[in-house]
Amino acid sequence: MAQELIHDSESSIRQTRIQKLTDLADKGINPYPYYYKKDAKAQDLQDKYKDLEAGVETEDEYSVAGRVMVIRNSGMFIDLVDDSGKIQIFSHKENLNPEQIALLKLIDLGDIVGFKGTIRRTPRGELSIKATDLTLLSKALLPLPNKHLSEEKVKEIEAKTGKKYKLTDVETKYRQRYIDLIANEDVRETFRNRSKIIQKIREYLIGKGFMEVETPMLHPQAGGANAKPFITHHNALDMDMFMRIAPELYLKRLMVGGVSEKIFEINRSFRNEGIDTRHNPEFTMMELYQAYVDYNDMMTLVENLVSTVAQEVLGTMKIQYGENVIDLTPPWDRKTMIGAIQEKTGIDFATTFSCEEAQEKAKSIGVNAAECENWGQVLDLVFEEKVEPELIQPVHIYDYPRDISPLAKVHRDNDRLTERFETRVNGWEICNAFSELTDPIDQRHRFEAQALAKANGDEEAMSIDEDYICALEHGAPPMGGLGIGIDRLVMLLTNSPSIRDVIAFPTMRPRD
Repeated sequence: MAQELIHDSESSIRQTRIQKLTDLADKGINPYPYYYKKDAKAQDLQDKYKDLEAGVETEDEYSVAGRVMVIRNSGMFIDLVDDSGKIQIFSHKENLNPEQIALLKLIDLGDIVGFKGTIRRTPRGELSIKATDLTLLSKALLPLPNKHLSEEKVKEIEAKTGKKYKLTDVETKYRQRYIDLIANEDVRETFRNRSKIIQKIREYLIGKGFMEVETPMLHPQAGGANAKPFITHHNALDMDMFMRIAPELYLKRLMVGGVSEKIFEINRSFRNEGIDTRHNPEFTMMELYQAYVDYNDMMTLVENLVSTVAQEVLGTMKIQYGENVIDLTPPWDRKTMIGAIQEKTGIDFATTFSCEEAQEKAKSIGVNAAECENWGQVLDLVFEEKVEPELIQPVHIYDYPRDISPLAKVHRDNDRLTERFETRVNGWEICNAFSELTDPIDQRHRFEAQALAKANGDEEAMSIDEDYICALEHGAPPMGGLGIGIDRLVMLLTNSPSIRDVIAFPTMRPRD
């Protein structure tokens, strides 16, 4: 009911604004001109004239442009917003000619307009542009969100629906991000911070001697991580191809080739999985490899990287997420997976040696691991259910089972484990890292085990990548590698409750 009433109101407003296009044409005004010579931004002026006293006028002239967000006193006062902030426009008939006054009457909320004039601070203390000229730059035919209904219309909707009226619901927010951005400064700030976070990651790594590289997004076979892929078809070659699950195997090929001893890629990856607050089928990750180091060095690298980015973007290493204050100051805590499980449940899974025995131990603490196919999967499930949600402060969980780590080097002291860690913050995995497997014989055995699982119905298992094994047989240096989920990191650093809040255009189910 509410949406029908909103639609009716929008339709009426649109018709009124289309009529204004006709009025503009009659006046010889193009409502969508080609350019505008803007020489100042709102926030720059606010900063420059922060000490200008109330009631003082200057002769300093500027041209500003932005979206009209508020109109008061029939256009005498306008709040103009650009990508830096807001400035007030003072439009008075004493300073504008009759043609411009007539144009001012055709300006609506949401229009993009350029104003030229001098700087003044009103007696009430508001920094303003005293307009001497205005130019319509884009006529908005649809109204601004949450601001286009009269008070009477809002009351009508609330009376008929029995609910508080709010247009900016989840559907509008994610499906029409441009509306969300127009309406909410905090949303614009989140995406600005996302850009800064990625920029600072890049700067940090380049400053540490890493070389940025690019690898294919279309793969001839799925690999690099356990996940169900998206499949597409190349017409000219008449072959199915797979959207990149992870860049890992191609990055390691570059390490074999020796392009650099330190490489990284900030990449888009695709996994054909469900959607929730922490998963989107298309996502961004940063993956890097460094020769002659192991997973211990990767732990130090990731905590220094994340803490530095937080300090440079937010100005602090202590961040607020929900109800928790999270301290990102290095060094971070480190716990083995088996040790973290034992600390929480009292059960030492190191003393179990079969899948069945591990399943019984899991059952004793209320974890149903009946569908797990090996010892490692049982440990992973127990950890996920009993330990992970309580890991709020940053911690490296290391020494993962070999059963669930097909690309990590076997642990130097325990061949049931691998030298792998995942970093948890706020109960989430934000990083996955290894002492990388460089033994081609061992890698073939791991791939064969994955291929068998795939043949038995595991859609997320990897196939045997013969070319990658061939690359390893040419000799790969010992190396550490890690991948960081950029979207989750941005969620964490911007206190965003859903991954959809930090992806500009998240995947959505089509409307009927």
